[in-house]
Amino acid sequence: MIIGHIGARAGSKGVPNKNFRMLHGKPLLDWSLDQLLESDRVDHVVVSTDSQEMYEHSLKRGCLDIGLRPAHLATDTAGKWDVWKHALGEVEKQTGPASAFLDLDCTSPLRPDSAIPEALDLFFTDTPDMVMSCCEARKNPYFNLVEPDETGALHVSKPLPGGVVARQQAPAVYEHAASTYVVAPDYLRRASSLFEGRVIPYMMAPETCVDIDSPFDFRLVDFLMGEQLKDRNDA
Repeated sequence: MIIGHIGARAGSKGVPNKNFRMLHGKPLLDWSLDQLLESDRVDHVVVSTDSQEMYEHSLKRGCLDIGLRPAHLATDTAGKWDVWKHALGEVEKQTGPASAFLDLDCTSPLRPDSAIPEALDLFFTDTPDMVMSCCEARKNPYFNLVEPDETGALHVSKPLPGGVVARQQAPAVYEHAASTYVVAPDYLRRASSLFEGRVIPYMMAPETCVDIDSPFDFRLVDFLMGEQLKDRNDA
């Protein structure tokens, strides 16, 4: 039994009310919510939110009713892990034990529909504690990420013997892309953070996992979404 989950807090300092802001004809939340509701792999869908508006909206769309998110999980400092753990517990009270907890970040609406079955297949084939969406990092700490020492002089963040003179020589580094996660329920119950167990990457194209965290990000996603929709219509 697979639980589909979206976390959509009401507050946002970077982009006010971003999770329910309109994007190409529907709330940002619905771009990810539609993917969960339309997936034949997902048995139950839930939205964890402290917003009355988004809460009522999710219920009308057919999501499970787990009530509003507790206040201590609705602050700027509340971590994703504790929100997941709370949602899992509330859903399993109604559905019984889950076999996978699938989370879609609603601030990454450019995710292709194929991400859900691909991430789930990876999870059930490799049986890790968690599958985490990633993309190839644009900057590499072995090559072109630098940091200052106590004198203010710059040095490569992670120097290797002999140095790295070309990006291709540097070890692979991934960005943690806030988009698509599949978590083993037992791991979610017992662990206190993401990386305590065996976490493996689900690789995505960088342009499909742009995360909205600022007004610029929203404008960028708005443009990319428009191009994506235009390509679909042309096809």
